[in-house]
Amino acid sequence: MSKKDNGASLILAYLNEKNRPYSVQDVFCNLQKQHGFGKTAVVKAMELLALEGKIKEKTYGKQKIYFADQAQFKDVSEADLKAMDSQISELAAEAQSVTQSCKQLDAELKELNSSLTTEEMTSEIQELKAECSGYRTRLEKIKSATNHVTPEEKEKVYKERTVYVKEWKKRKRLASDMMNSILEGYPKSKKEFLDEVGVETDEDCKVVVPST
Repeated sequence: MSKKDNGASLILAYLNEKNRPYSVQDVFCNLQKQHGFGKTAVVKAMELLALEGKIKEKTYGKQKIYFADQAQFKDVSEADLKAMDSQISELAAEAQSVTQSCKQLDAELKELNSSLTTEEMTSEIQELKAECSGYRTRLEKIKSATNHVTPEEKEKVYKERTVYVKEWKKRKRLASDMMNSILEGYPKSKKEFLDEVGVETDEDCKVVVPST
């Protein structure tokens, strides 16, 4: 692009290619990043192109709109327009189908990325085999042990537990009744009494009497 041209040829080619109306701001925003045009240069180039008759200019209020000279394009028949519309519809349907396929492929890719690799699966299988082997060894030791508790021994333990729990509750109730009797004539609080005689309750030891 020569200094004399000042980007006019690129802007002209752009407007002819797009063949739609643009403001100076539109052209500046669309071409500035790629070609590094300044806005002042774009304004001058578009005004020059309009002055030379290479593009058309329309004023709407305070804004000017520029577009390609339609005389340079061949007339399009009604049949051609219908054919273009049909082609656009086909391309739109194809684009939608491709987009759907891309989404499906993306989903499959995410699933594959989240799956274990062959090496990871092999390693995990080995770990599970080792774990199963350990459980089998432990099971064999349990089966071969000679100190199993018989149903009779288990029943005996449960019965003894019931007796001890009942006795616990009985003694706790007796101790509580005794303390209540003493506290009737005791000048201090129950807590002070317990501290003085050195008695620890189940609650102090955070112990709960089990149910029978």
